Amino acid sequence: MIVRNGTREDVDALVVLLKELFSVEADFTFDPEKQRHGMQLLLDGCGKHRCIRVAEANRCVIGMATIQTLISTAEGGAVGLVEDVVVRKEWRGKGVGSELLRSIVDWAEKRGLLRLQLLADKNNISAINFYKKRQWSGTELICLRMKR
Repeated sequence: MIVRNGTREDVDALVVLLKELFSVEADFTFDPEKQRHGMQLLLDGCGKHRCIRVAEANRCVIGMATIQTLISTAEGGAVGLVEDVVVRKEWRGKGVGSELLRSIVDWAEKRGLLRLQLLADKNNISAINFYKKRQWSGTELICLRMKR
């Protein structure tokens, strides 16, 4: 298995992964055209302020994670928002997610990001436990949104 930057050639496989992710997240509905468009927007700006990391085995995409930078007034600088951490079901428990997350953390450290944050579905206990085992901790904040 290797972890690398995502490319336009990966978009179809990434959309399939998002379908799997959104099947366990109550707040999101899978819409392949929206997800394809979002992936393309992320890829168009990959590099300094956002990144898609892809796990590949046997020339197949088996996982992904994305990160985007934001400015935090609390931290007084750039922070990272991690999203779309997903590994194909048959590859879970084999270190793929850990490698993807490590790759995202390395990317963030090279850019001097002061904090990383992510959202996880509150009912996805396996995901929450996965993050906690890797030194991610909960906060007193809650997520609110306004859909437009």
